[in-house]
Amino acid sequence: ADIGDIIRGKDLYLGDNKKDRAQKKKLQDNLKEIFKMIQKNNEFKLGKLSLDKIREYWWEENREKVWKALTCEAPESAHYFRATCGSSAKTAYVTRSQCRCIDFSVPTYFDYVPQYL
Repeated sequence: ADIGDIIRGKDLYLGDNKKDRAQKKKLQDNLKEIFKMIQKNNEFKLGKLSLDKIREYWWEENREKVWKALTCEAPESAHYFRATCGSSAKTAYVTRSQCRCIDFSVPTYFDYVPQYL
């Protein structure tokens, strides 16, 4: 799973043991409460949306900021281990710096790839 799947509640990985599953449930319960607060604080705009839709909306609006927060302050020696810049797996290349592709897009083209078990 990636952070987008976790935020959007789409992570299919259940965990290897009871402790993992309990931690995942705790995380998802916390995220549900956070998104309920976001909905409550934005009642006019988000009041009629389901929590799943709010989670999708929030991720779409904030994914670039999340990526920057996770990568831009990383040291020069920290290399992202996959070729993630580009519009597809065939055109992918490794980002030259920690947080930006050449076209300044978020360096990932696989945010919305369905998970398979």
